[in-house]
Amino acid sequence: MERDEPRWLSTSELEAWKAFSAMIIKLPAALDAQLRADSGLNQFEYLVLAGLSDAPGRTLRMSDLAVLANGSLSRLSHVVTRLEGQGYVRRERCPGDGRATNAVLTEDGFQKLVDSAPGHVEQVRSLVVDPLDAEQLEQLRRICLQVLQAMDPGLTWPPPRR
Repeated sequence: MERDEPRWLSTSELEAWKAFSAMIIKLPAALDAQLRADSGLNQFEYLVLAGLSDAPGRTLRMSDLAVLANGSLSRLSHVVTRLEGQGYVRRERCPGDGRATNAVLTEDGFQKLVDSAPGHVEQVRSLVVDPLDAEQLEQLRRICLQVLQAMDPGLTWPPPRR
């Protein structure tokens, strides 16, 4: 059986891939380090709190929250358990669907987010926003959406809310 030759990357494609690859490894680590040092949260926990804070009634179905936070339902469940133990989130049955569970941001959780947000936003600004001009930032947004769409063709961004 004859195999097709791989579509090797050109020099410019390889250089772009190397830069992108380094960024997607280093950026989450830098954001995580800042959040842990300043607030004791990791980036995923912060995304969970932020997602809930933006939701109507600070409440989301666990399945919707997992999509919004870019994590699996299993990972989200572990994180919500940890956040529940700290008093930041509570779980409730979904009123319209007894099989579904909602995550609800508590007042303590909202305050934790409010306290954590300034340092996180400054880190995002210094590492991603400030080094780019407005046109580059718009290009970055479009590029990210195209890559997300290639990974998940059914993805709508931002994810719809129920």
